[in-house]
Amino acid sequence: MRRTRLAWSVRPLQWCEMPDDPKTPLSFEAGLQELEQIVKEMESGDLPLERALELFEKGMKISEDCRKQLEEAETRVEILVRKGDRVQAEPFRPEKV
Repeated sequence: MRRTRLAWSVRPLQWCEMPDDPKTPLSFEAGLQELEQIVKEMESGDLPLERALELFEKGMKISEDCRKQLEEAETRVEILVRKGDRVQAEPFRPEKV
C-alpha cells in the first residue's frame, strides 16, 4: 500500500494527498488539476519572475508525467474485433498525426 501524506494545496482551503516520495508522479487526474491551478496562478499576472519560473518548471514536469501516463494507458487498451463468429482482442494503435 502506498503511503501518502496531506499537504496544503495551492487551491484555497483544500487539502490534497501528496506522495511520500516527491519523485512519485501524481495520478493523471490530480496532475491535470494541479496544472489547472498553475495556469490560473500564472495568468493572474501578479507573480515575481522567480515564482513564475518555478511554476513553469513544475507545470512542465507534471505535463510530462501526464503524457507518459497517457502513453502507458494507450498501450494497455485493446480493441475488440469481430472476426466471423468470434470476438478477438487486438492492440490499439492510434493514428499518428
